[in-house]
Amino acid sequence: MSLDFIQVDQDKCTRCGACTSVCIGIIGMGENGPQEIRNQDLCMSCGQCVAVCPNGALNNVKSPLANQVENSTKNFDEDTAAQFLRSRRSIRNYQQRPVPRNEVHKLLDIARMAPSGCNTQGISYHVVDNPDILHQISEIVIEWTERVLIKSPAMIGSKYVDNMNMTIDIYNETHEDVVLRSAPCLIMAIADKDFVIGRENSYLSFAYAQLFATTLGLGSCYSGLFEACAASGYEPLLKLLNLPKNMQVTGAMFVGYPKYKYKRLVDRDSLQVTWQ
Repeated sequence: MSLDFIQVDQDKCTRCGACTSVCIGIIGMGENGPQEIRNQDLCMSCGQCVAVCPNGALNNVKSPLANQVENSTKNFDEDTAAQFLRSRRSIRNYQQRPVPRNEVHKLLDIARMAPSGCNTQGISYHVVDNPDILHQISEIVIEWTERVLIKSPAMIGSKYVDNMNMTIDIYNETHEDVVLRSAPCLIMAIADKDFVIGRENSYLSFAYAQLFATTLGLGSCYSGLFEACAASGYEPLLKLLNLPKNMQVTGAMFVGYPKYKYKRLVDRDSLQVTWQ
């Protein structure tokens, strides 16, 4: 057993095998309990082995027992869970009051707990809550939409060009913030440019953030236009953001306190499923 990788409290271990069953194959059950059977460098630090042990007998230096939290045995009934999930809305109207940074921190501290491919994680966050910079961002994205996006239907699909033209018309006629919806806070997920699943991991983390936001009294919405502009490498936007050169925007959403409360749960298209 590699003592610098996993440690087993022999007085607590019952050799139940749960830890080795949930592992991807790095540890196995030996005569003296769980032990390393493959190179520890292959361990993806998911912490499953430590989390599943019913007696707290196992420790893993890549996911220490001391950093794990006891899981509540409370179960949520399906109706409550379904209503909570369905109650999430994309919020496009916000109260004009800032979101305290400690609330944003709470939000992102849950977002980082989202699942990721092979527990790669790899997502950082860049938050803009300065009203002047938010306004500049919206103007730059509108400029890009007019100059680049609607002239390149292949970037968004031809059926969306009319929607983009409508967005531009609304902006020109009303000067309404159709990019960030006048939200007081923009959160960007950023990842290394060489991280091939950065975008997928970002979307998973934002799914957690959007659901948790409701418990903080916050609303949120994905910022598709902003994200597309950043992904295109539009220089005026990248210059304003001033991110490290090795980092790229892999997701974006804006958050704030909703101006309205929704009284009903919106329906979706009927379920389409096949079985084999």
